[in-house]
Amino acid sequence: MATVRDMIRKKGYDVFTIAPEAPVFEALEMMAKHNIGALLVMTGDEINGIVSERDCIRKVDVMGKNARDTKISDIMTSSVITVDANQPLEDCMSLMIDKNIRHLPVCEGKQLLGVVSVRDVLKEVIEVQQMMLSQLERYITGGGR
Repeated sequence: MATVRDMIRKKGYDVFTIAPEAPVFEALEMMAKHNIGALLVMTGDEINGIVSERDCIRKVDVMGKNARDTKISDIMTSSVITVDANQPLEDCMSLMIDKNIRHLPVCEGKQLLGVVSVRDVLKEVIEVQQMMLSQLERYITGGGR
């Protein structure tokens, strides 16, 4: 059974972060530059929150605020759900669906290993299922002998 750690190894350990006092505009620039949908809000090694493109739209534009004057800490989600690197991929997918979240920090103990998106998880689940189907097909047709 595939774990979140397996997925992080393939995807890579890049984590993009921003400080709580940074302006929202800086977060939007960083997300656009790296083609990502969320940033971890951190002070040193401590996760303070997470901010997504969706947060920026809903909590800045819609409320008539200015992205250059609004701080990340004003719009971030501060209660961040994390997933353990050893958890099965299916558990991670269920958690994302149940909690309606698109990005999950992956930790090993207190160490941050990476961040996975719902797209990453879905892609990995599909790859695992395709591999299983291929193996089953070989077994049924006798190609594995």
